[in-house]
Amino acid sequence: MKFDMLKQQILAAVAYPLIVFPLAIVWHLLLFKDRYVNFGYFEGEPNIAVGFASMVVQGAVLAFIYPMFRLGRDGLARAIKFAALLGLFFWTSHVLALVAKQNVPQAGTYILMETVYLCLQFGLFALALALIFRRAGRTSVTPA
Repeated sequence: MKFDMLKQQILAAVAYPLIVFPLAIVWHLLLFKDRYVNFGYFEGEPNIAVGFASMVVQGAVLAFIYPMFRLGRDGLARAIKFAALLGLFFWTSHVLALVAKQNVPQAGTYILMETVYLCLQFGLFALALALIFRRAGRTSVTPA
């Protein structure tokens, strides 16, 4: 049982950057790069390697704590609740913190765009979690 859980956690940890990295590149650097430059989101060229590394760490942490999250039902409902809660945390520490720290031109537009982006990011991750942990939903999970 513990091996199955470890396998699921590794899959979830790998899934997160595989979902988020391409989405972040397309959203921030292809579709809306000019807007993000105008927002002051980038100072110089973004460091892609550090951004990817941060996603790997985030994925590992999220995959580690997901089995401990037991709020309500299992399956997709559980994954959506987890992603919504952690997405809200990311939103406050990423989006609102930037607006609080610096003068962001068109702050309302920035907040809206990043809200949509994070909804996509965590919505897709919730689907991945539900698929990866679908067998774990019927059993009690005790973290090691």
